[in-house]
Amino acid sequence: QLQLVESGGGLVQPGGSLRLSCAASGSTLNYYAIGWFRQAPGKEREGVSCISRTTYYADSVKGRFTISRDNAKSTVYLQMDRLKPEDTAIYYCVARQWICAGYVPTNYNYWGQGTQVTVSS
Repeated sequence: QLQLVESGGGLVQPGGSLRLSCAASGSTLNYYAIGWFRQAPGKEREGVSCISRTTYYADSVKGRFTISRDNAKSTVYLQMDRLKPEDTAIYYCVARQWICAGYVPTNYNYWGQGTQVTVSS
């Protein structure tokens, strides 16, 4: 059973950067597509990015966020630059076997507990 644990969230000023990490255990990361969703207060969960053999980004973060993976460390990273207040949300690491499947939450079988990102001056 794949387990995911996020870390790296926190408070940052607008224009700043954060790097989120998603540590996987229980199975080999090579077999999975890993993604990030986020949920702001009062809003639905939205997909942010996903990585399998290809990387995908939501339009709202394209050019500012970078997803990467280190299979040897069983870890996926989300580098977030030029952060905006509207990026404030709980960020969840998600996974499904093999390939990314868009930004429909039910397409992903495994979820982490989430990490809070707050962008504010």
